[in-house]
Amino acid sequence: MIQRIDNRFTGILFLAIGMFALRGAIAQDEKPVAPVGRSYALTHVNIIPSPGKKIEKGTVVMKDGLITAVGTNVSIPSDAIIIKADSMYVYAGFIDGLSRTGVTKPKDEPGQPRPKDPGNPPAERAGITPQNDVRNWLNPSEKSVEELRNLGFTVSQVVPYGHFLPGTSAVILLSGKSSDEMVLVDQSGLYSELTGAQFIYPNTVMAVMAKWRDLYRNAMLTKNYQAMYAANRNALLRPQNDRIQEAFYPVIDQKIPVVFKAEGLLETQRVLTLKRDLGFSLTMGDLREGFLIMDKIKSSGAKLFLSLDLPDEGKKDDKKPKDKKDSVKTGTKPKTALDLEKEGLEKRKKESIARLTAQAAEFSKAGMVFGFSVLTAKTKDIPANLRRMIAAGLTEEAALTALTTAPAKLLGLDDRLGTIENGKIANLVVSDKPYFNEKAKVRYVFVDGNFYQLESKSPAKPDGKTVAKGNWSYTTETPNGSNNGKLTIKDDNGNLSGIIINSMGKETELKEVQLSGNTLSFTFEFSMGGNTQKVEVSVKIDGDTFEGTLSPGKFGNFPMKGTRDPK
Repeated sequence: MIQRIDNRFTGILFLAIGMFALRGAIAQDEKPVAPVGRSYALTHVNIIPSPGKKIEKGTVVMKDGLITAVGTNVSIPSDAIIIKADSMYVYAGFIDGLSRTGVTKPKDEPGQPRPKDPGNPPAERAGITPQNDVRNWLNPSEKSVEELRNLGFTVSQVVPYGHFLPGTSAVILLSGKSSDEMVLVDQSGLYSELTGAQFIYPNTVMAVMAKWRDLYRNAMLTKNYQAMYAANRNALLRPQNDRIQEAFYPVIDQKIPVVFKAEGLLETQRVLTLKRDLGFSLTMGDLREGFLIMDKIKSSGAKLFLSLDLPDEGKKDDKKPKDKKDSVKTGTKPKTALDLEKEGLEKRKKESIARLTAQAAEFSKAGMVFGFSVLTAKTKDIPANLRRMIAAGLTEEAALTALTTAPAKLLGLDDRLGTIENGKIANLVVSDKPYFNEKAKVRYVFVDGNFYQLESKSPAKPDGKTVAKGNWSYTTETPNGSNNGKLTIKDDNGNLSGIIINSMGKETELKEVQLSGNTLSFTFEFSMGGNTQKVEVSVKIDGDTFEGTLSPGKFGNFPMKGTRDPK
């Protein structure tokens, strides 16, 4: 009995400091206590709710990962963290239609012996693993997640590494503590490339296409037989399970598309041929040379994600070409046939680069809906490549459409993403100037309501006790999980005080608040049923973050981290 009372007190103590109570110490009819809500308000910001629209000096309110209010006359909840985004620009978070963002690349295995029958190798050796799920390789700590998010991207359709048929794709949020937390839509498509294996079948593009047809049609036959067997199992042989064939079933039923990487002209044409012959729904990603067969692509009904990778423009030659008279005067030799051929080659190269850069503009003028893919693009080049496309004829409105509303629609997520509206997921990007301005810098990004501050003015070096002053959001880690709360530190001419707010919203006054260098320490008390427990906290402040421990007496020490709330 004494042990049970002790456990119950421990559980309620955890609630007081921003944690959930121990599961065994709460009555079964009690509802779990919700953590402190993630509530933010962007104020005095230029809102671009959708391409072509603008709300000047407006406010966007977010709570628990959703947009709850947008406009000029908006009430701000009392618990909201206010972010003054004066004269900045806020857009719906950008969407990447095809990449491997956040996907861990499998380690290269040592050379495997050549199979006994190279013409009929094991499926995995041939790259035929459509049953694989990209979620098995998702890692929220992958550097690529942060890099792409820092550009304003908040969602990606990601695929596994491999060739031919690597596995199924997923649409993920560029935030989260686990792979499952990142996933917005699982098995969004069946990913494929027209890339063969080395030294074993299928090792050529034509062999890959032949094998693709064979796999698809066999899957159709097996699926039909399974349906026949299910309807009448008497006197019929039981069908064998085959995960490779079963991976095609959602494609056959038109529930998911085949997501094909289609870069070059021939590759694009061959993918369209497979679609025509087999009839599956098609999404083409990382498209580069589609402008050469736009009418054919348009009539196919395929969903399109154009590559954000552009070839290097090369060094510009500002020197004026010398005429024949000049060459005679200077003693230079006339151009040879080889020189002329090189010049012609360079001219054709520049024309090709110009066409590739103008592809998005041509698709837009033709009225074709498309998004963008970052699969092969270097992250650092993406903003500049977007500006190059705009310089080549793509309007800024069309570019923004391809980053927001168009991919949201193509992925079937326009009810949740793509615009800044009430009820939609709080995915936002805030830049200090219009996004396509060469000098624009992304300042804030919200993903699923999670706040990321990318760049801020360097704060003045703290003087004395002002290092701790302000509002903080903290997180504690216990055997019961991760829990959040609020902390406010006040400074009155060097005398520090403050309050701590637990997950239930209850305020408790801080005592013994002291600052030694960058180390902040304080205590607070929690009382229940005549019992009082003193909680001690000690954290080291580093700029706008702190890290340390929270110690509720005999109950142990727990890690505590915090971040200063934006002013």
